Amino acid sequence: MSIVKSSINDAEALSRIISESNKDVAKEFGLNIDNNPKHPSFCNKDWVLADFDRGEEYFIYKSGGAGIGCVAFENPKPGVTYLNRLSVLPQYRFNGVGEELVRHVFSYAETKNIQIVSIGIIAEHIRLKSWYLRLGFIEGEIKTFPHLPFDVQYMSFGL
Repeated sequence: MSIVKSSINDAEALSRIISESNKDVAKEFGLNIDNNPKHPSFCNKDWVLADFDRGEEYFIYKSGGAGIGCVAFENPKPGVTYLNRLSVLPQYRFNGVGEELVRHVFSYAETKNIQIVSIGIIAEHIRLKSWYLRLGFIEGEIKTFPHLPFDVQYMSFGL
């Protein structure tokens, strides 16, 4: 098992991992292409390529040579990073893969002099919120966006 930096050549594999890993969330919260077309469950190769074009960096978790999870690292301003697209294929969950990916982002962020790692999640996703709290994230504000069918809970981790 290893975590490796991804390139645009991995865009198809990354989009598959992201989409497949988020389908259960879309189902649980009643999300579909009409009410939330940008939900990660609808991720495709073009989305990932656009992320790379914006300077986002991806890391893929490989087991036996196959990608089973991934995470994206976005550095929008000095000292702050967004942990995006954290995804683990359902059959590989509850084995520490997600936590290893988060810890990898923490380590990588420290090499870039980042002080804050920020995330945004579905505010009503209590299990996910609890998981991030156990990793040491703290709750921030909850925002309502007119284009989203749910509120967004921001959370952060200080390095």
